[in-house]
Amino acid sequence: MTNEGVPMTDTKKWTKPRPSIDADNQEFWDGLTRHELLLWTCGKCQAPYWPKSYCVNHENNDFAENMSWQPASGLGRIFAMNRHEYAFHPGFKEDVPYFYALIELEEGPLISSTIIGEQPTSVIGDVGRRVRIAYEDHPEEGFTLPRFELIDE
Repeated sequence: MTNEGVPMTDTKKWTKPRPSIDADNQEFWDGLTRHELLLWTCGKCQAPYWPKSYCVNHENNDFAENMSWQPASGLGRIFAMNRHEYAFHPGFKEDVPYFYALIELEEGPLISSTIIGEQPTSVIGDVGRRVRIAYEDHPEEGFTLPRFELIDE
C-alpha cells in the first residue's frame, strides 16, 4: 500500500463547518494529520470499512475487538460527483464552482471529498477516473482534510 498523497498546508482562517471528530473516529483524523489514510479493518477477514462499523461478513467480537485502523493506499476512482455552483455556506463562496465526489477506494469503501488541482471536465464522463489522496493540513485548526486529485491511468 502506497498511501502516498500530496501534502499541502492552508494557513487561511478556517470559516467553513468543522469536521465532526469524536472518540469513534479520532484515530482516523490523527492518521490524516500524519498523512496516512486509515480504514477500519476486520482482523479476521481483512474487510475494510469507512465509516467505522462492525464487519458484515461474520460474527464480531465484543466491543469490536476484531476491528482496528489499518493503512489504505489512498488511491481510488470517482464513483459519482456533482459540480457545486452555489455556496451553501458562506465559507465556501470563494470555492465555487467545485466538484464534490464520492470516491471508491481501491480497498472498496466509499469516501466523499472535493477534487483539487486539475478539475473534471464532465460530471458523467469523468466518473471512473483515477484519483489519489491529497492531505490538506490546517495546523491552526488542528486537523487535516482528505482531498483527492485526478491522476493518469
